[in-house]
Amino acid sequence: MARVVIKQVNKIFDGRVHAVKNADFVVEDKEFVILVGPSGCGKSTTLRMIAGLDDITSGEIIIGERVVNDIPPKNRDIAMVFQNYALYPHMTVYDNMAFALQLRRKSKSEIDETVKEAAELLEIKDLLDRKPKQLSGGQRQRVALGRAIVRKPKVFLFDEPLSNLDAKLRVQMRAEIIKLHKKLDTTIIYVTHDQVEAMTMADKIVVMEKGVIQQIDHPLKVYNNPNNLFVAGFVGSPAINLLEGTIKSETNQLSFITQEFKITLPQSEYLKKYLDQRIIMGIRPEDIYDSDYDSMAELPQKMEAVCDVVEPMGNEFIVFLLIGKTKLVARFDPKKLPALDESLSITLDLKRAHFFDPESGINLKFKNREN
Repeated sequence: MARVVIKQVNKIFDGRVHAVKNADFVVEDKEFVILVGPSGCGKSTTLRMIAGLDDITSGEIIIGERVVNDIPPKNRDIAMVFQNYALYPHMTVYDNMAFALQLRRKSKSEIDETVKEAAELLEIKDLLDRKPKQLSGGQRQRVALGRAIVRKPKVFLFDEPLSNLDAKLRVQMRAEIIKLHKKLDTTIIYVTHDQVEAMTMADKIVVMEKGVIQQIDHPLKVYNNPNNLFVAGFVGSPAINLLEGTIKSETNQLSFITQEFKITLPQSEYLKKYLDQRIIMGIRPEDIYDSDYDSMAELPQKMEAVCDVVEPMGNEFIVFLLIGKTKLVARFDPKKLPALDESLSITLDLKRAHFFDPESGINLKFKNREN
């Protein structure tokens, strides 16, 4: 059983820097969980506390059935893969992978069988006689994975393992790690600042900011139902459009009014509670259409805009729009390339819009539910 429980864990450095604040989450047996957030949010510190590389200030960490707060890293039955691979440069690939087993005084035949089995799984069997300097970045990462696999730990910990690879290799290694998780059928806790990794790889993501967990859920649920402004803005690329305005009621019809434009809103009981109040509306780029191709919009609201910048991506266009001085970013269908400075009709799908409290940042749907 490789269930990991983090109970109200805090980490304070030098008595004044509160790096992790009351972290509380569960990683189920065989689950792939990713801690994600910007630099300095506390995700790597949380991982290091799970590994035992950093002491916790308060709280409990449970791996399997054991509280491991005072258990040294080597006895926690975990294996960690680092950002910089941490391979021994003077050793061959074989010896790097065999080293932990040698320390455990395994027999030569058992070490040989285990190393070759892992090498075959990672498709690096022909690299066993090479040294790290003779390997590419992707190959070194596979060796680092192999060194972790041979230990057959209860939990794998990954600390930004793909950040040193180029874009093409990152895509390839993401797929390899997903396949590896399925083959090994083990528990993985993975840290990254790259939301693409989080969205594509995890069973569950833990979004952190300034040491505080903001939301925990399946990646698509976090994307489609962000708890607050931070989560909405951090998850998604290009980032969600955020527009500040006021809710008004005119002839029994709700409207969202900014200095530049007015949007007619669907009837909503929770939005009626915010009449004449400032709120922030969020709408993702893929929910803004060229009106010639808006058949997917469930609750369309047409507006006029000007094309400011276009980024052709092949399968889509990223279009930067202006409505007066208000800037919007949209993903457009590649069938029609808009011209710079062209006036065009756009459609916002208000079914997909989010509304936030500008002070607390809370998604008004969830705030209303809490109240």
